[in-house]
Amino acid sequence: MKVEEKLYNNRYMVDEGRPHIAITAKGEPSAALKSLVKVCPAGCYAEEEDGSVAVTPDGCLECGTCRIICAGTGELQWDYPRGGYGILFKFG
Repeated sequence: MKVEEKLYNNRYMVDEGRPHIAITAKGEPSAALKSLVKVCPAGCYAEEEDGSVAVTPDGCLECGTCRIICAGTGELQWDYPRGGYGILFKFG
């Protein structure tokens, strides 16, 4: 089974209007923030035409990869979703 097929089995409870990830970068994004476009296993980050980085946290796996990579930059605000929201892992 491919990784994409396994990820499709997961379910997400999106907390409309209260994203648990926010980019707080002002100006040119750092190399760490830009690396999230390739590193995020859920593909939540995308580089915009103007060179900025945008996040769509709806399919986030809550793995913390982005939190660790950008820990020293201050460009990312990351919190766990409120109770009952976020990813619901389905194994099997």
